Amino acid sequence: MILYHLAVILLSAGIALSLPRIASFMAKSMLIYWSFIENERLFLVALEVGVAILLMSFFHYAGVRWQERKLSRMARQAGMVLSARNRDLFGRRTQQRLMERHGMARSVMILGSTGFRAFADPQADLHRVLPHCRDARILLLNPYSEGAKARAKSILHPEVTPERFREQTRKSIEFLKGLRAARKDIRLKLYPYPPHLKLIVLGDYLWMQHYHPGIDVQSMPVYVFTHNQDPGSLYTPLYRHFMRRWEDPEIPEYDLETDELVYRDRAGNETTRGPFEDARPACQGAPPERAR
Repeated sequence: MILYHLAVILLSAGIALSLPRIASFMAKSMLIYWSFIENERLFLVALEVGVAILLMSFFHYAGVRWQERKLSRMARQAGMVLSARNRDLFGRRTQQRLMERHGMARSVMILGSTGFRAFADPQADLHRVLPHCRDARILLLNPYSEGAKARAKSILHPEVTPERFREQTRKSIEFLKGLRAARKDIRLKLYPYPPHLKLIVLGDYLWMQHYHPGIDVQSMPVYVFTHNQDPGSLYTPLYRHFMRRWEDPEIPEYDLETDELVYRDRAGNETTRGPFEDARPACQGAPPERAR
């Protein structure tokens, strides 16, 4: 240890003693070079242009970085931790890792359309998460409702039809039945109006996509929010949006054992049952404030 300190002291002393000679050498070199180029107008002009470009690049980079920091601060205040598109392979893998990490042995909440590309498809992000969750509450679009027909007609693609919606919903229901047979606490409800938001809640993380009219939701960006103590976080209002839909007595629950729609009153008591393919007229359209 003593030798180490002694070596540091000697090195510092050597650098300090050599500084005057280094400065003198650099000054002489600068004078020599300057006397050589001071009359070279072309070189001076090129030097001025180069310095101007460097300064403009520096200030542009500083401005971009400042804007990015500002946007990053706004995203943190909103609780956003990730924004990506499904076509982005790196972003998709990050999403899948997040879902697998935060969905295991936890409550899962899903608000979607058919649910096929959310969990029923073997390639879906939640396909391997739901079998290991603690319980799940799922809200899907009733494929026999007017809302499903309106959604299918809004997408100008030959494969997007009400029949296709029904087929994908049936596959999602069969997948959930398999989980129910494995003694998983799975509950499913079917809403009748056109979808607006796709939400997936896994613990303290929430995924959101927007069902834009005429556009497949898979092409829309995915925003991931986390629960924090900031009152400006969007996690809380989006979570409450799901709970308002889930607790809406006008949305019937699907009985996975009898394939019937169960209608309940506001106290949660069962009032009547109806076949899945024959939704009641009262549920064919929601009030304007609910559909927005």
